[in-house]
Amino acid sequence: MGKGRAGTGLAVVAALVALPFVPLLLWAFAGEWRFPDLLPSEWSLRGIAYLVEPGGRILGATLTSLVIAGATAMASVAVGLPAGMALGGYEFRLKGLVIFFILLPILVPPLASTMGVHLTFIRLGLADTAFGVFLVHLIPTVPYTAIILTSVFAELTGELEEAARTLGASAWKAFVYITLPQVVPGVAVAALFGFLISWSQYVLTLLIGGGNVVTLPMLLFSAASGNDPVITSALALVFALPAIAALVVALRYLGSGNEREFLGIGKPS
Repeated sequence: MGKGRAGTGLAVVAALVALPFVPLLLWAFAGEWRFPDLLPSEWSLRGIAYLVEPGGRILGATLTSLVIAGATAMASVAVGLPAGMALGGYEFRLKGLVIFFILLPILVPPLASTMGVHLTFIRLGLADTAFGVFLVHLIPTVPYTAIILTSVFAELTGELEEAARTLGASAWKAFVYITLPQVVPGVAVAALFGFLISWSQYVLTLLIGGGNVVTLPMLLFSAASGNDPVITSALALVFALPAIAALVVALRYLGSGNEREFLGIGKPS
């Protein structure tokens, strides 16, 4: 009975999250839709044709966004993992100050911080390059991944690691075979956050990429300013696909009774 109620609740949540996408889906296939009609009076594949047309920039921009977001997710986890281990597993003086400095990049308005970074990147030759965009995307992603992983490591008691060390395992083997399997769900969540944050960046990409690095958010904002709801809706659906896919995977994982594992705080009791 409890599982049935939980499944119903998750289905309701999924329906509420998916509801805003219904108008986008209708507009993407609309040929003519005038107020106050509830549905389009004509249907068309113009929006879908725009997405797949051979001479379009959609495929290239999508691949660029995927590569940058994927690389950013991996790099932010690589940086955030040792920070999370230190902050979550140990107590030391000025720990609060260290957390404050880690969060500082997302507390300061991104436009203000990026302007200073832009000048530095120009001197280093990183402006207007995909690598420069990748580096600047680490500014908002690393704080989130570090804090998520801090909470993950804070939940570990360390008893299993101590037992492994007592039985003769080295520190590296204890980490690989004992600690790492426990934190894998939390690492996956941190990587997911890093990917989605990088995937949705527009201002940072525009400032550092200078228009030479074209990502899907840039095409979406350009289409939105062009007053063409059909093209804008089609691009918005493509832009939302990673978030929708992540939601579906999360709901399936949560529905299997592994809520605590998905959140990265151990196995369900």
